[in-house]
Amino acid sequence: MTSSDRIRSATFRSKIMSADEAAALIASGENVGMSGFTGAGYPKAVPSALARRIETANAAGQRFRIGVWTGASTAPELDGALAEVDGVHMRLPYQSDPTCRKRINAGEMEYMDIHLSHVAQTVWSGFLGKLDVAVVEVAGITEDGRLIPSSSVGNNKTWIEQADRVILEVNSWQSEALEGMHDIYYGTDLPPNRKPIPLVRTTDRIGEPYFRIDPAKVAALVETHASDRNSAFTPPDEASCRIAGHILEFLEHEVHKGRLPKNLLPLQSGVGNIANAVLSGLNDGPFEGLTAYTEVLQDGMLDLIKSGKLSCASATAFSLSPDALTELNADLARYRDRIILRPQEISNHPEVIRRLGVIAMNGMLEADIYGNVNSTHLMGSQIMNGIGGSGDFARNAYISIFMTPSVAKDGAISCLVPMVSHVDHTKHDVQVLVTEQGLADLRGLSPKQRAKVTIDKCAHPDYRDALRDYYQDALVRAHGKQTPHILEEALAWHVRYLRQGTMK
Repeated sequence: MTSSDRIRSATFRSKIMSADEAAALIASGENVGMSGFTGAGYPKAVPSALARRIETANAAGQRFRIGVWTGASTAPELDGALAEVDGVHMRLPYQSDPTCRKRINAGEMEYMDIHLSHVAQTVWSGFLGKLDVAVVEVAGITEDGRLIPSSSVGNNKTWIEQADRVILEVNSWQSEALEGMHDIYYGTDLPPNRKPIPLVRTTDRIGEPYFRIDPAKVAALVETHASDRNSAFTPPDEASCRIAGHILEFLEHEVHKGRLPKNLLPLQSGVGNIANAVLSGLNDGPFEGLTAYTEVLQDGMLDLIKSGKLSCASATAFSLSPDALTELNADLARYRDRIILRPQEISNHPEVIRRLGVIAMNGMLEADIYGNVNSTHLMGSQIMNGIGGSGDFARNAYISIFMTPSVAKDGAISCLVPMVSHVDHTKHDVQVLVTEQGLADLRGLSPKQRAKVTIDKCAHPDYRDALRDYYQDALVRAHGKQTPHILEEALAWHVRYLRQGTMK
C-alpha cells in the first residue's frame, strides 16, 4: 500500500508535495515541533530536506537556525542532520545524538533539559514562546480527516494543537495495524480548570484512537516509506545479569513481606541493556499477570507479552531492536489489544504514576554515598542525553530503583562517589540503589545510615575502602553531622580523573 492509499481524505490529498517543497515553508528563527520518541515515529524526509536548505543558506552567508522541540530522542535523519549544519539554536526536551551532544557541550547549541511530563503544559502555558510549525509523522488519514498516529505519540497532540502550520509525513512503512492501538486523551487543561485524569488501571482507555486536526492548519503532506531507527541491544553482560538478579530477588522479598502483590505493581523501565536484562529475568521468574505503565516499550516487554507474563503495557512509544521491530510489524494485530500508546503528558503524568503505584527502574551515571543520583552529566558539566522521564517516575513511584555497574571506563571511574558532580535526583527520590555488587535498600534510613549501606552493598571493591575512609573522616571533620561532607575533598575524585585519567 502506498502513502496515497493511506490518505483516505480527498481534502488532504490536494496538499501533497515533496519534502523540499514542505521544508521551504519553514523560516529561519521559527520554533518547530517535531514528532519522534526514542527513534520511533519521527519525520523521515522533511528534516533532512530542511538541513540541505540550511546548509545552502549558511554557505551563502545567510544564518539559518530554528528551535527544535520533540517528544524525546529522534534519529540521525533529524537531530544529526540539523546539528551537522549548525541549524538548531535551541533543542528540547531530550536528545541522544552524538553530533547534537557535541554542539551542546561546545556551547554552540542551547539545550533545555526538562521533565518529559512537563513539556506539553509548558508549551500550552506559553513559557517557551510561540510554536510556529509542527512536523508530524502519521500512519494514515481517515476519510473524515482524523490522523492515525504512528509508532510514537509523544507530544504530537500538543504540537498539532499549538502550531500555526502543520506539515504531515504519511509513512506507508508503518503498519496499518497501528490503527486502534492509541489512546489520545483530550481532557487535560491548565489551572484553575484542571480535572482529574480518569485513569485508574493500566488497561483503561480514556481517549480516542486518532489525533484531531483542523484541515485549514495543514500546510503540506509528504509521502514517505521509511523505517524507524532502532539499534540492536547488545546481549546482557555479567554485570547486567547480576544487577537483574539483585532486583528480582528484592521484588520476591517484597512480595514475601506483603509489601507487593504477587503480580507486583505496574512496571516502568528505562531503555538499555540493564533494563532489558531485568525484563528478561522477569520472563524467567515466578511473577504472572504483570502490567507495565511506562514511557517506552522495548524488547524485554515484547517478550513478556509474547510469553503471557505481561497482560498489558501502556507507553508513549516503541523502542525496539531491528529483529523485535520486524516481529512486531509482522504480527501487530496479535499485540494490539495488549499495548496502549498515549501522549507523554499521560504516560509520564506524576499523579497517575503515584496513584497506580508504579515500580520505577532507571539507569544512572553515578550516585553518591547518601543516595543523590546523577543521570545526565559527565564530570559535572558535559551533558550525555537528558533526564527524560526518569524524574517523572522516580519522584512519584511506589518504589524508585536506580541501577548501574559499579565502575566505568575499565575501572577508572567509580560510579559510587563521595558527592555526585551533578544532581538530577535528590536522595529524597531514591529508595533503592543497585550495582552488580549488590542492592542497597535505603528506605527508612537517615543519611549516615544510607552511607554505610550504600558503600557496603554497592561500591566496587577497588573503591570501597577509599569511600569508607572518606566517610569516616567526614564524621570527624565535617561542620555538621547530619550529612557529613568534607567540601574540599567531596569532588576530589572527579578532579583526579580529569587530571590523571583515573579516580584511583
